[in-house]
Amino acid sequence: MTRIEKKTWPELFNKILSGEKTFDVRIADFKIKVKDVLVLREYDPVKKSYTGRKIEKKITFVLNSKDQKFWPKKDINKFGLAIMGFKSLQKI
Repeated sequence: MTRIEKKTWPELFNKILSGEKTFDVRIADFKIKVKDVLVLREYDPVKKSYTGRKIEKKITFVLNSKDQKFWPKKDINKFGLAIMGFKSLQKI
């Protein structure tokens, strides 16, 4: 299990803290795997400093878009990727 620290701006930090945002999107310039701990440190871009608040989340799923073969590169460049969080409405 590895601990990975990343900065997060206040608006997104607060959405994670409230439970509204249950995912994160990052440039994949680091290694992360299931069971690692993501430490999100709140960063104030106006003051250009950390606020001191942090949230720790256990990683349960990782999808690296570079590893996927079903999206043509030209479509990704044209449209980008939509990253969606979801929860069940009902069980089937």
